Amino acid sequence: MERKRGSHKKEAYIWVLLRIAIGWLFLWAFFDKLFGLGFNTASDKSWINGVSPTAGFLKLGTHGIFSGFYNSLTGSVVIDWIFMIGLLLLGLGLIFGIYVKIAAYAGALLMFLIWTALTPPEHNPIIDEHIVYLLVLIGIAISKSSLEFSLEKRFIKKE
Repeated sequence: MERKRGSHKKEAYIWVLLRIAIGWLFLWAFFDKLFGLGFNTASDKSWINGVSPTAGFLKLGTHGIFSGFYNSLTGSVVIDWIFMIGLLLLGLGLIFGIYVKIAAYAGALLMFLIWTALTPPEHNPIIDEHIVYLLVLIGIAISKSSLEFSLEKRFIKKE
């Protein structure tokens, strides 16, 4: 079956919009946890005020078969820094299209880890939004279309 002209361009726009949208989710989570913008993180619970950005989730938010493991990570400064730097780099990488494959696969790994922290999911025995995000991120990683409107395409030379 032959593709119509322009269908590749439409597909590229969808992948770019998905890349930027998920990048914004990561970047927003970073800023909300850093400054406590009042959405998921109250201002008095912000990282800038000395509160661990991961402690609430790791201690109170996890459930299921891996909760003991995740509870043991609560209060770790190393985990806090890895998580926050990860959110920042994932957000910037996906929004600006820099090292998209690395960012997308790393984001997929983060979604998988969050999914395991909530296994089994609350509303469905297998799949929740973290698995959907994981699949979209893998799609972004393998799609050449997601590199449209990216700085990577312009400035990072491929061998």
